Amino acid sequence: MSCRIEAAVARPTEAPGPLPEPLAWIEAELVGLAAADLIRPQRIRSGRQGARVILDGQELVNFGSNDYLGYSGDVRLTKAASRAACAEGFGAGASPLVSGHSQAHENLERAIADLLGVEAALVFPSGFAANSATIAALAGPGDAIFSDERNHASLIDGCRLARSELTVFPHRDLAALEAGLAAAATARRRLIITDTLFSMDGTIAPLADLCEIAARHGAILMADEAHATGVFGRRGSGLVEAFGCAAGVQVRVGTLSKALGAAGGFVAGHRQLVEWLRHKARAWIFSTAHPPAVAAAATRAIQLVAAEPDRRRELLARAEAFRSRLTAGGLDSGGAEAQIVPVVAGEPAAAVALSARLAAAGFFVPAIRPPSVAPGRSLVRASLSWLHTPDDLERLAHVLVT
Repeated sequence: MSCRIEAAVARPTEAPGPLPEPLAWIEAELVGLAAADLIRPQRIRSGRQGARVILDGQELVNFGSNDYLGYSGDVRLTKAASRAACAEGFGAGASPLVSGHSQAHENLERAIADLLGVEAALVFPSGFAANSATIAALAGPGDAIFSDERNHASLIDGCRLARSELTVFPHRDLAALEAGLAAAATARRRLIITDTLFSMDGTIAPLADLCEIAARHGAILMADEAHATGVFGRRGSGLVEAFGCAAGVQVRVGTLSKALGAAGGFVAGHRQLVEWLRHKARAWIFSTAHPPAVAAAATRAIQLVAAEPDRRRELLARAEAFRSRLTAGGLDSGGAEAQIVPVVAGEPAAAVALSARLAAAGFFVPAIRPPSVAPGRSLVRASLSWLHTPDDLERLAHVLVT
């Protein structure tokens, strides 16, 4: 199958007109963001994601995607999506509870449940929707939520939507978590929420300890596997599998848009949990289902994860060698333990300057600044893919350490 790539359409370059009076405050706020080096450019990508990418017309070695296994541009996913689009049309046309749940969606939910070894799964239009809707469906006023301070924004927003008593505990600080749980002993329900692989740091949650703490306090444990699905575990289902903690994690959330190269999010676990979410997860109930073609592509990716375990093994081995190379060169990688490898620069201007220096050398390694990271911890983040060769990694390491 061949795909014709259309040329990128240039943005208009004329100066913007004056803001309407009710929005006039925006101009000063944008000036403030620029002064703090917090303006984020919107780049135009030409062609597919891959080990190399064309951004705004410049070809760079791409360390700025979450395409960990190299499936987002894989023609096998394209073919699966094309077949499903021909069979079921492109748009789902309705919410899942009306007529939007297609056979492709049903197949995907079964494939996710099988991958994770659980009873059922529910597919959402995005991982953000899966997280925010699930938390709000599981907790409310009178409940207590405990969230790691470095959890993803979708988890943070879900906690806000729940309107529960919220404790944000320091990153992986189990003593602080225990103290909070003890202080909330009278809460109706207690919910512990954690990423398994933290997206800005590349650090890993202490899942075995969290399972033990949750069981001792009678709390629900929800784990977001967004950056771990497909990469960790014997079957590739994530860090819950790798740690042998499936029995202790009641709510497992993930995305189809990173290592699986497609789009959408999911929640998986006990069948009655999924049934509850079908009735209470507003972002699922009131959203049009994502396209059947996307669901078919994600199902194909899950099949490839099972058929090609060498991809995740090779990715993690290369990531370990890359991290060791940076450490030997005296760089601060923030304790990274996986395929996400930050280099801490400090202030936003330093991160922007480092990213620009890397781009001049032919590498796209984006600058990450507040609010994505805490003040004083701006960084550049190298997201490694199976598509990167050892030579790609060595050349990037050389530029970073010199």
